[in-house]
Amino acid sequence: MSLDPVALTTLTAVVRERTFERAAARLHVTPSAVSQRIRALERAVGQVVVGRTKPVTPTHAGEVLLRLSGHWDLLVHDALAELVPEADATASPQVPVVVSADSLATWILPALARAQDELGVSLDLVREDEEHASGLVRSGAALAAVTADPSPVGGCRITPLGSLRYVAVCTPAFRDRWLPRGARAADLDRTPMVRFDRKDTMQHRVARRWVRREIDPPATFIASSREFADAVRLGMGWGMLPLDWAQDDLDSGALVPVARRPHHDVPLYWLAWRLPSRILDVLTRCVLEEARASLHRDDSGQAPGGGTIERS
Repeated sequence: MSLDPVALTTLTAVVRERTFERAAARLHVTPSAVSQRIRALERAVGQVVVGRTKPVTPTHAGEVLLRLSGHWDLLVHDALAELVPEADATASPQVPVVVSADSLATWILPALARAQDELGVSLDLVREDEEHASGLVRSGAALAAVTADPSPVGGCRITPLGSLRYVAVCTPAFRDRWLPRGARAADLDRTPMVRFDRKDTMQHRVARRWVRREIDPPATFIASSREFADAVRLGMGWGMLPLDWAQDDLDSGALVPVARRPHHDVPLYWLAWRLPSRILDVLTRCVLEEARASLHRDDSGQAPGGGTIERS
């Protein structure tokens, strides 16, 4: 059995673009050609590789082939860069990396910019909640991710980065109106909350620490980190903001803590495929350097969880 690299590239495009039509536009071919390549790939492996749904989703066989496709592109690029250094940079692969909205907005972009400048590649930044990022690497949809899940992934290295520290805040007027007696369970049940999206349960977890039970308040959903922070500053609800963003407002009194224990640390990890790749090596180095300078460390100065975790 042999696998056609063109068919693997087509599979990657179909999964990333989520429809055959958009994949065809990205590849500059017809939707019929995309369909034929996917059917040929399925005949080669004897299994269905994508579900014909909208959006298109990979099957287990498709996920295996996605990993192969991503690894193949990376290793071919590294080999050509070593053999033909003057090759046209436009042939560089687009490297998919999963990053949460808050990491993008607060600390990681300088690292990615340095890596991109050093490597001369394009980055495909996939925005996903840090608690769900590992699944995209595991499935083959990304080569690396910032994740809050410390669980090892087969074939990958996972390295502690440090913690992104959040603080539960609201405006003084909001506190006086909704929580004049403090963060009591009955009051929190009716107090408006700002959430990023329906995957965002950070506010609920912190509130459970305060009152020892679940709360069910009204929520405003704002899926943008900066606008989320603006909504809290405008009194639309209470929410968890990265401490670096909230500190000036806390110092000035424009924002106040919601409760006596307002801080919440989210340990972050760098998850990357264990491949002999200069691209992944440079990305990893730049991200780890920026994390050491930007993220919270424990009292001993260490990132959470110790050293690199590998699983073959």
